[in-house]
Order: sequence, then structure tokens, then C-alpha cells
Amino acid sequence: MENTITQSADAKQYIVVKLGNEQFGIDIQYVDNIVRMQRITRVPKVQNYFKGVINLRGDIVPVMSLRLKFGLDAEEYTNATRVIILKPEGKEVIGVVVDEVKEVVTLEDEQIDKVTYTPSNENYKYLSGIGKYKDSLISILNIQSIVVDKEAI
Repeated sequence: MENTITQSADAKQYIVVKLGNEQFGIDIQYVDNIVRMQRITRVPKVQNYFKGVINLRGDIVPVMSLRLKFGLDAEEYTNATRVIILKPEGKEVIGVVVDEVKEVVTLEDEQIDKVTYTPSNENYKYLSGIGKYKDSLISILNIQSIVVDKEAI
């Protein structure tokens, strides 16, 4: 318990989620809520990665599939599937579907390597870094760049 008290100021907490076999980290400052998968109402004429909208305690929240956004196979919903409700700075709330929520980890700046965006691999713009935690790698998501396309709904 003393570890959490003595963390340095450059440490951040991330929620680790799974998409297929890959682990991704979402900065906890953007996470508003995590809810079980529920019925999604389709919205016509939107990008294929937008699943539709959900009613979350009276608020209508658009929901996107990170799997489809990243060019992966469509998800198969299981008991572990969750919708993470994100509240990016200066943007509306949005939900993202993930296969599973694993854990919350704390990473120091020196545990995260920056990634450089190259036009040949467009998906790198959705990452802000690669975190090293224990014996695994966690791709840190750049939430601002992921939700920028939401404006096109």
C-alpha cells in the first residue's frame, strides 16, 4: 500500500483492456464508467465501426467498436465484453466496445516508449506509446485521436 503513496508525479494509471490477443491501455483520466454489454440501437449511414447508440441512465451515448476501427475482425460478444464510457477533454462522451477489461496498472514515464506515426501504418496514430509492464507490452491508446472521427456522425 505504501507504493501508491510514494508514486512519482510522472506515473499514470491505465485500464488494461483486451482486443483479441492484444492488450491496450486507456489513461484512467478519460474513463467515466465501465458497463456490461447492452442492446445497441443502430444508426443509419455512419462509419462501419460505429455500432450505434445506447441509453445510459437517460443519456444517449454513441458506441464504437475499437476492433473495427483498428481493422480487426468484428467482435463476438461474451460475458467479458464491456463498454467503456470515455469522456475526452473538450469532447462528448463516447462508448468503446472491448473484449475484456483486465486490470488497472500504474506506469512511470520511463516504462513507456513513444511510437512514431508513419503514413504507411495509419493505426499508429491511435497509439501514444508502448508500455512495459511486468513481462508484457501494453499499447497505450491516444484517446483524442481515436474519438476525433466521432465528429463525422
